Amino acid sequence: MTGRRIGTLLRMQTAASLDSVMCALINGIQWRLRNHVCTPEELDTYLSACEPVSRALFYKVHGTPDVVRVGNYLEWRSPVQTAFPENQTARARVFLSARGFRAPTVIFLHALMSANDAGYRRIAARLNRRGWNAALMHLPYHYSRVPRGYFNGALALTSNLPQNAETLRQAVTEVRQLMKFLRASGCPEFGMIGTSYGGWVGALVSFLEKEFRFVTLLQPIADIEHAMWESPAAFMIRKTLLAARIHPGVSRRHAHLTSPMDGRPACEGNRVLIIGGTYDTIAPPSVLKRLAQVWPESRFTLVEQGHFGYVAMREAMCRIENVL
Repeated sequence: MTGRRIGTLLRMQTAASLDSVMCALINGIQWRLRNHVCTPEELDTYLSACEPVSRALFYKVHGTPDVVRVGNYLEWRSPVQTAFPENQTARARVFLSARGFRAPTVIFLHALMSANDAGYRRIAARLNRRGWNAALMHLPYHYSRVPRGYFNGALALTSNLPQNAETLRQAVTEVRQLMKFLRASGCPEFGMIGTSYGGWVGALVSFLEKEFRFVTLLQPIADIEHAMWESPAAFMIRKTLLAARIHPGVSRRHAHLTSPMDGRPACEGNRVLIIGGTYDTIAPPSVLKRLAQVWPESRFTLVEQGHFGYVAMREAMCRIENVL
């Protein structure tokens, strides 16, 4: 066996092991939330109410948010009401270049259960040196927004499907609010880097906002049906849904609002890059290739990693620095 072949097998085994551990952790957390499940009647009522609603209305931004700067953070009242006070304050950590808010800004949308921003701080420093600002959104139920008694990010995706949809609405609307505030502060254009769950949010944002120099999505959740009913990370969610008499196909009634496969980025297609992981079973290459085909002129590339890892971000930054 050649050294190259051995290296490939080692990377494959490492990716499989890391993904397996992370999926077990996610499923363990969802086991604790197995009572957070909607009934078929609650789901039908919600979906029926949403069926005539347009994407523009679902994610509508009402006025400029009343943003307060607190140190390195921007804070404002979330437009979507939830049962958890900790989740009601939208927050983004900003990394400003020498030009202040008048510089172009890259928006980071982190992965599900992301809890450490050290990597984003390093990337932000690289962007600052090139004259770009950066802003790391604290997506709903993450970082500073975790309700007491819950794991970081656990409530963002549960077996309560209407709550999941409202959490997506909250995330997308808050990103649009941040962009509106930054525009009013002098920001001329944006970039976006979204990872996994953040890539899902970023895809939906890209349908509604066009002022992007680039949109880079790292292993985004693109096919909701696959994510719920086939992904190893959703084993406990689908087990809970099936026990509640909720079956595959249900997400199609909400696809016009929350499915990346059912929209197109508003910016020029060649500004969009989708990065997949060769060994990824959560957002598999076959799904992401199909997304690239659905989005005209978008670019797709593969890196050797599973769903969890850092190779995709290194590839993303190499590509991004070439267009700044």
